[in-house]
Amino acid sequence: MSGAREATARIGRPPEPAAPPRRPRTRPAGPRPADTAAAAAAPGISGVGPRITVPRPDTPASGPGAAPDPGSWSNDPYSRALRTGRGPLFLRRADGWLLPLDVERWCAEADAVDLQVLRRCEGAVLDVGCGPGRLVAALGALGRPVLGIDVSAAAVARTNRLGGQALRRSVFESLPGEGRWGTALLIDGNVGIGGEPAALLDRMSQLLSADGLLIAETVPGADVDERVRVRVTDARGAVGSPFPWARIGTPALLRLAERAGWRAVDQWAAGGRCFVALRRRDARSANSSAEPPNSAAVTSSQRAG
Repeated sequence: MSGAREATARIGRPPEPAAPPRRPRTRPAGPRPADTAAAAAAPGISGVGPRITVPRPDTPASGPGAAPDPGSWSNDPYSRALRTGRGPLFLRRADGWLLPLDVERWCAEADAVDLQVLRRCEGAVLDVGCGPGRLVAALGALGRPVLGIDVSAAAVARTNRLGGQALRRSVFESLPGEGRWGTALLIDGNVGIGGEPAALLDRMSQLLSADGLLIAETVPGADVDERVRVRVTDARGAVGSPFPWARIGTPALLRLAERAGWRAVDQWAAGGRCFVALRRRDARSANSSAEPPNSAAVTSSQRAG
């Protein structure tokens, strides 16, 4: 009934001819208005190289391979810890082994070690498994175009509250700007996402530009290379759903990366944490180091995208 006129017939007067049916309006190909609006609010992404349109932050995960809503990283106790910014929180293996998760550091501002990582970023940055958003917020404050993705609704909400932009999305789902990201981050153990680092490296090569940079944080110390199923648990005994995870140290990651067509351009340790920077072996970049040249720095006033 919206937009229709109510006609009344008059005695002795023939009825007016019916109006021709209106042709359905067709939307031209291209970004949806909501996507365009979000991109306008994130000039950093659209202002570097090819345009990368970012959907609204509250776009739900969908399609094949979408992360299920009751997944372990979307449920308590992880969500509760992010809302409060406090642990203790652990990954628990089936044999009872516990790996402490540094919730307080994740929920704090980026520290000096984080900033060392962020200064190496090039172009538009995709933070995979952004968690509560400290790196997304810090990159935005540095004027870098950045988007965070995470399967946790609590993580995405906290990132958005910090002024960053994040999508609730699995890295294995369709993402904006595929093949055009200048840097991808796998920090805070996120090289373990999905439990198969080889599959994750392959996905990173699809997301990054031809000469894009991948920075991954690895397990410090021994040559760790572990595939496990874990649950998130807290000190009160609450547990999430089981999910696959991997723990991998620098030597194991370098071996795996070599087989997968990557080359190491840098590796370093700081504050008890270890990192590796990788590029595809066929990268066209002339850079011989993970440190971006001055010409690659983003100097316009850009908010997080």
